[in-house]
Amino acid sequence: MPRQRLLLLAVLLPGLAGAALAALGLWHAAALAWDIAALPAAATVAVASWRALRGGALGVDIIALLAIVAALALGESFPAALIGLMVAGGNALEEFAEGRASREMTALLSRAPRVAHRQSGADLTDIAVDAIAAGDLLLVKPGETLPVDGIIEAAAAELDESALTGEPLPVTRAPGTAARSGTVNAGGPISLRAGATAEASTYAAVVRLVRAAQAERPPMARLADRWALGFLAVTLTACGAAWAVSGDPRRALAVLVVATPCPLILAAPVALVCGISRAARHGAIVKGGAALERLARARTALFDKTGTLTSGTPRVTGVQAQPGFSPDDVLRAAASVDQVSQHVVAGAVVAAARAAGIALPIPRDAAEIPGGGVAGLVEGQAVMVGSAALFAARGLPPPTTGPAARLATAASAVAWVAIGGTVAGALMLSDRIRPEAPRALRALRAAGMSRLVMVTGDRGATAEAIGTALGLDAVHADLSPEGKLAVLATERRAGPTLMVGDGINDAPALAAADIGVAMGARGAAAAAEAADVVLLVDRLDAVAAAVAAAHRARRIAVESIVAGMALSGLAMLVAALGYLPPVYGALLQEAIDVAVILNALRVLRGDAPLPPLPAAAGVPRMLEDHTRLRDLSARMRRAADTLDALDGTELPVADLRAIAADLRGLLLPHQQAEEQVLYPELARRLGGRDPMGAMTRMHEEIADLATRLGGLTDTLDAEASPGEAREARRLLYALDAVVALHLAAEEELLAQAGGAT
Repeated sequence: MPRQRLLLLAVLLPGLAGAALAALGLWHAAALAWDIAALPAAATVAVASWRALRGGALGVDIIALLAIVAALALGESFPAALIGLMVAGGNALEEFAEGRASREMTALLSRAPRVAHRQSGADLTDIAVDAIAAGDLLLVKPGETLPVDGIIEAAAAELDESALTGEPLPVTRAPGTAARSGTVNAGGPISLRAGATAEASTYAAVVRLVRAAQAERPPMARLADRWALGFLAVTLTACGAAWAVSGDPRRALAVLVVATPCPLILAAPVALVCGISRAARHGAIVKGGAALERLARARTALFDKTGTLTSGTPRVTGVQAQPGFSPDDVLRAAASVDQVSQHVVAGAVVAAARAAGIALPIPRDAAEIPGGGVAGLVEGQAVMVGSAALFAARGLPPPTTGPAARLATAASAVAWVAIGGTVAGALMLSDRIRPEAPRALRALRAAGMSRLVMVTGDRGATAEAIGTALGLDAVHADLSPEGKLAVLATERRAGPTLMVGDGINDAPALAAADIGVAMGARGAAAAAEAADVVLLVDRLDAVAAAVAAAHRARRIAVESIVAGMALSGLAMLVAALGYLPPVYGALLQEAIDVAVILNALRVLRGDAPLPPLPAAAGVPRMLEDHTRLRDLSARMRRAADTLDALDGTELPVADLRAIAADLRGLLLPHQQAEEQVLYPELARRLGGRDPMGAMTRMHEEIADLATRLGGLTDTLDAEASPGEAREARRLLYALDAVVALHLAAEEELLAQAGGAT
């Protein structure tokens, strides 16, 4: 049984025995029982006060000790027992509140798997999770947590990734794709090829972070201790004045009883622990009450770019070929050698080629080049992919004039491609802004952040574009880790700072900021170690949720303290005037204690997420359509790029007709289903006169563009005029832009209505 509950029993049982003896008229025995009830509480407070004094602090608990000792000295056994009950009950309530508040954090630990099922031929053996080795084939049963990171084999898997990503809907992972430990099997049995040991897997890192947050959390400083000496002086002065004026020491005891500052002792720590729990509910582990208090005071937020404000996963947005090469030639060669690379850019290039339906040959003698590149032989030709600096160092400087050079300058990032010793073209890449980032930044401003700043090592043009899109107050680019520290020092002059990052190079800034927040779900361990707050979900809006939790905890703590001490002060005045005997004063103080603790527990309330949209709204199917529509949009963009490279006499008619057919077969039915099923439900959730009017208007524009493209391609042939080619290109680019904007706006509305995150 928890220690504080044992103390409560040690006080409560003899107290009840004394009450029973008093009812029988055995007053001397009752007084003895009440004295016994008061002693454990007095001893507990005496030990705590002595430890505080040895540490150079004076806690206000000493007032409760003085009240018990004074009551016993004056023969007021029943008030002494009530004060003891007040102390023990308050401590037990605080212990209960901490347990209630920390259940989200302990739930993360309880989900850690302990047993795995290893497959060996037809045999299935249960083994300890710690015994899993990389390469083992594991069976994960329905409802079980994946014990290690690995690769899905045999059949597709339905996974609940909410513990790591915050995404409430199950996702489908195809065979051959990666799956992370900590996710839950939401479908049938899964064959998982272990890619790492349990200790090196994602969920083990999460568990270590949670345990570290619990172990390293310092004892929460009681707000009253900061004012202990002054408060003790006021209390003793009031007691002395009441005794001197009345000549009755019991008047002083009555003042001392109601002066016991339990609202100060209990309200602040309970509220702060509840704030930590509320942040954990949203996937943010706050390392202690002191960190939560600093989080509430922060007024300037600084963000790294890649992996923090952006997804950290680039995508190919365009291919520009040099004379003598086609865009498909460039993409095919680059993706073929990139198959051997683990770099995130290489993965984006391979994904773009596969999405375009390009068959990729297996390269020979392919290897990564130190300095950022890949080289190998593709069907007998030497192929190299890398940065402009790498190409220059290898004697193949990229062009400085022409379309490829201009597009490379404007792109967020670029990978140059050489085929057969000649620069063949460039791949333009971009790192998308996180879908939740604009919403998270708005929430931070609403929570009191007065300044939002980007600090990044990326080049200025890319950073400025993202900063402008997000409405940031300042953008600092081309920064080294030391440069980030310099910006942080400058920004701190305006008030406490919060720094959000995910990489190793962010660790110094995270440690130097007043409050550091690490994107720990997939970020570097060094960043998580240096931070005061670690995000277990890969979502930026968890930062806003943690800040909101910190503000709410601090506000309610102050409310509880002010209200509780105001009531105690009023009770002291009444007691000093002789209208509140010690017994009733103790009962009143106990009621005040319970009230302030219950009020502090309000921190946990009021942030329940919106219930999901009903199944009839068809949200999962709509979101699946969004994925397919983004692929269709990429096809339209590639087709438009191809048209741009032609002279209008040899159009890819088959591709254009296939796109027009997909627009009729996918896009238009999708819009019709939304208008009939999803939009009415969203309108009810959002309220207002016509909340979906703008979305419907976009549907009309998309339908008009799609119809016009279909009409054009139905009669188009390879000998089309330059005017027809220009019109087809214009319609494709327009559809690409409008569809992308529409999908982003629709997903934002779904997030606001509780249908998606």
